[in-house]
Amino acid sequence: MKNSAKLRQLIARQEIVVLPGAADALTARIIERCGFEALYVTGAGVSYSLLARPDVGLVTMTEMARRVAHIAEAVKIPVVADADTGYGGPLNVARTVREYERAGAAGLQLEDQVWPKRCGHLSDKQVVPVEEMVARIKSALDARTDPDLVIIARTDARAALGLAEAIERANTYAAAGADVIFVEAPQSVEELRFIASAVDAPLLANMVEGGRTPLLSWKELEEIGYRMVIYPNSAIRSAAAAVGRVLKVLREEGTTARCMGEMLLFNELNELLDLPALLEQEARYAF
Repeated sequence: MKNSAKLRQLIARQEIVVLPGAADALTARIIERCGFEALYVTGAGVSYSLLARPDVGLVTMTEMARRVAHIAEAVKIPVVADADTGYGGPLNVARTVREYERAGAAGLQLEDQVWPKRCGHLSDKQVVPVEEMVARIKSALDARTDPDLVIIARTDARAALGLAEAIERANTYAAAGADVIFVEAPQSVEELRFIASAVDAPLLANMVEGGRTPLLSWKELEEIGYRMVIYPNSAIRSAAAAVGRVLKVLREEGTTARCMGEMLLFNELNELLDLPALLEQEARYAF
């Protein structure tokens, strides 16, 4: 079964789909090994890891598509990818969809911010007119060659124009054909609940540690009525903190010996990377 069809099955069931964020193939492999059924390619995380820059629209479509391809190649589970605004007008959106499909994405997320966009939990965001976002959605639907490719429509109108406008946009985007709706950055549990009651479509929640939305467990979000939840940068933030700790010890003590319990050792990492299978494959072609 195609991963896009698997993703649709996951969304249709009763249990919420939990998608940790991956900025690279190694993190994606770890997510899969930990038993998660799908993952999210985080645009912010790619900006952090590729450019060491915040999520302010600096990563290009081709850079994202290449990262999506690396991640999709590394895992067997469905990959949902951040496509920002589609990187331009309707023709750019269409190309983005085709490139993401070729890269192996099972779903992608489009948003209604102006370009260059910024992280949904930063201030001073601006959104395009509703009609422009509807055009993005329709272009994406027309461009997909895989009818099971999941199109997620995100609105950032909560911060820019208020909750009522965000709800209205969410329902408009669902009516335009988006498969899943993502209202970014609700500011309370009450808002999360109101969105779930007011939007007639499968909903995605975004859990950002230190962001504008209160952190709820995936079980709590499932009970409220959400069908998907992303944890886009939990892994990369944890990795950054761990790297800092280890390097501080190395700087101060001249060795990483005290940190060995905090890292994968040489053989453990090679097992995660499937080295034994690769060596076995190589041996079949020995001459």
